[in-house]
Amino acid sequence: MLFWILALALSAVVAIALAAPLRRGPASTGTDPDMAFYRAQIAEIETDRARGLIGEEEAERARAEIGRRLLAADKDVRQAPAAGRGPMLPALLFGALVVIGGAMILYTDLGAPGLPDRPLAERLAEARELSAARPSQAQAEAVAPPLPVDAPEEYVEMVEKLRAAVPERPDDLTGWQLLARHEAALGDYAAAARAQERVIEIKGADAGFEDRMALVDRLVAAAGGIVTPESEALLRELRAARPDAAGPLYYLGLLQAQIERPDLAFRFWRRAIETGDPASPHVELARAQIGRAAQFAGVDYTPPAASGPTAEEVAAAQDMEPEARQEMIRGMVENLASRLAESGGPASDWARLIRALGVLGEATRAEAIWGEAQQVFAGDPALEEIRAAAQAAGVTR
Repeated sequence: MLFWILALALSAVVAIALAAPLRRGPASTGTDPDMAFYRAQIAEIETDRARGLIGEEEAERARAEIGRRLLAADKDVRQAPAAGRGPMLPALLFGALVVIGGAMILYTDLGAPGLPDRPLAERLAEARELSAARPSQAQAEAVAPPLPVDAPEEYVEMVEKLRAAVPERPDDLTGWQLLARHEAALGDYAAAARAQERVIEIKGADAGFEDRMALVDRLVAAAGGIVTPESEALLRELRAARPDAAGPLYYLGLLQAQIERPDLAFRFWRRAIETGDPASPHVELARAQIGRAAQFAGVDYTPPAASGPTAEEVAAAQDMEPEARQEMIRGMVENLASRLAESGGPASDWARLIRALGVLGEATRAEAIWGEAQQVFAGDPALEEIRAAAQAAGVTR
């Protein structure tokens, strides 16, 4: 409440200060140019009389005539503000209301009413405290509310059988992968996370980026959306391996939003949107939340238009003949290839192009793109993402 009182008082003081000169109107103390001119003429007459250039009688007549004009000019000046004062006051009041009211409306929309002003050091200290106070993964999973199961009874029974059979074969990679996927589909993300952890254990050194990213997805979901210290440690490793991958960038931004650092959340989400794979669900999550982070960070930001086919184009493709659908896909691939050739792009786009060429059966071209990518991303950890796509397309081992 004190803030609003002070803001209104300061606004009123500024409005009065701005309106005062207009309210008084022109001054009658000799600042009018006509009056100044006549006074200068009187001074010149006195100078000429003292030097003997004109006589006393002639000087007296000139002074009388100029004095008459001076009085008339003074009368005009005095009457001018009286004539304009009436209509000016309502206009001044209206202008003050517009300025003060507009400022209050803008602050209500863009500011943070009710929040006390705090020094930067205090806000940073609070963010560190919030980060340190986060629950562990086990604590967060223990209090996360269970999700309702909405699935056919036959499907639930199938997953139950999978739950009973898979632990009896601890090294069955396919079984654990299926269990992790189906537990997540039923909303039991804690069980899905445990199964995914077992998948990574079985794969050992062969466990890739996508395997660990899937684990983070399930850990955060199992924790009720909280990025716990355990998830953060995994995310730091994943980001070191692929700095432009959308998944780690999104979740690290989510962590900053949860500890009251919208400025850092905005930076992570912006990079996810602008460098991540447009097809990644993490990019869509960042797009959905970056507006509010930008508002709190005081940044005017409009995300770039999403690349790739629109929802309408995808829906239309479902009804196409196979040849037409193939032609549509080929057109999208050519557009992506042209963009990478002209202006380059993140590793995810190169990987997407190689995978698409593999699907289209253009192995020779996919191999050429893979060779070019090795030169462009030489020494960059992101090359591993492109290598995985090249392996999937059958152009490298």
